Amino acid sequence: MGAELIALVIIVLLVIVVAVKAVLVVPQAQAAVVERLGRFRTVAAPGLNFLMPFLDRVRARIDLREQVVSFPPQPVITQDNLTVSIDTVVYFQVTDARSAVYEISNYIVGVEQLTTTTLRNVVGGMSLEETLTSRDQINTQLRGVLDQETGRWGIRVARVELKAIDPPPSIQDSMEKQMRADREKRAMILNAEGERESAIKTAEGQKQAAILAAEGQKQAAILAAEADRQAGILRAQGDRASRYLQAQGQAKAIEKVFAAVKRGKPTPELLAYQYLQTLPQMAQGDANKVWVVPSDFSKALEGFARSLGAPGEDGVFRYEPPAEEPPETAPEAEEESVKSWFDTTTSPEVAEAVRAAEAVARKEVPSPTSIGGTGALRPGALGEPGALAQPPASAPPARREDEQRDQD
Repeated sequence: MGAELIALVIIVLLVIVVAVKAVLVVPQAQAAVVERLGRFRTVAAPGLNFLMPFLDRVRARIDLREQVVSFPPQPVITQDNLTVSIDTVVYFQVTDARSAVYEISNYIVGVEQLTTTTLRNVVGGMSLEETLTSRDQINTQLRGVLDQETGRWGIRVARVELKAIDPPPSIQDSMEKQMRADREKRAMILNAEGERESAIKTAEGQKQAAILAAEGQKQAAILAAEADRQAGILRAQGDRASRYLQAQGQAKAIEKVFAAVKRGKPTPELLAYQYLQTLPQMAQGDANKVWVVPSDFSKALEGFARSLGAPGEDGVFRYEPPAEEPPETAPEAEEESVKSWFDTTTSPEVAEAVRAAEAVARKEVPSPTSIGGTGALRPGALGEPGALAQPPASAPPARREDEQRDQD
């Protein structure tokens, strides 16, 4: 009974071992190379596979995913005999598991060595500056060579990247000094350009300010001259009207006195009395030291009365006024002719000049960019002041009438 039980256990264990040996499960994205009695039989695909127990065995399991391998820095000599250290990263994928197992013993080491030799060959034909600035070109050449050489190994090289290119410390120091010198040079150039532009802008601003100031002074001088001229004209007209009014007033006063004298019909005795009252006033001057009264003064007054008067019933000569003669010019016509002298309204030309000057003064001064950008001031840029800059071509109407009247 014990022997049979042991045999049964052995048979069960043998069946289990055979079942395990006969079944092969391959994960996704992997492949298994199967050999039978040491010879290649097949490549097991992902999933459930059956093997011949004790005859078939799995030689290797290959990862079919894209792999990334970073190789350690490799010293490479450039065309100008400088040693640089280059780190590379290779992206590859196994496309044929049988070739990857039987065509090369270790495909990763093979890719690493092939990358190193190809990199030295490519970089050896370039200078240091070209190496630092031609990464894309180096990557393309490396990928082309590696993909061609590793194709028989069942490997496809997808991409090759240069992770770092490190020149020697002395070269790095020289490069840093050169870069620092270049940066300082550019900074000095930029500072000089900025100072030049600032000086140009300042000069243009001063030029524009001087032009605007000169234009303003010109307009001010023109307006002041025009104002002086108009003021002189108005003062002359005022003086003329004032003198005319004074003369007119004196004439009216004389006419009133003379009319009163005529209405009074003075006698020689009255004239002599008035004359005697006037003598003290005539002698009040500082220069009058001696005043002589003629002895025949009464006879002179009598002769004056006889020449201008006629004897009355009492034998006294009295003044007889002559017949009044009409004036040569009617007072109304004379007043009409001088009516314009007393006109106090502002001349239209003066009012227009004042309005134009106020418009120019209120107008905003244009910026240098709006004037033209070249520093040149266009004529009339200050609100077309040309009309103000030219004095009137002719005198005002009132002045022309006065001149014409004076000529008549």
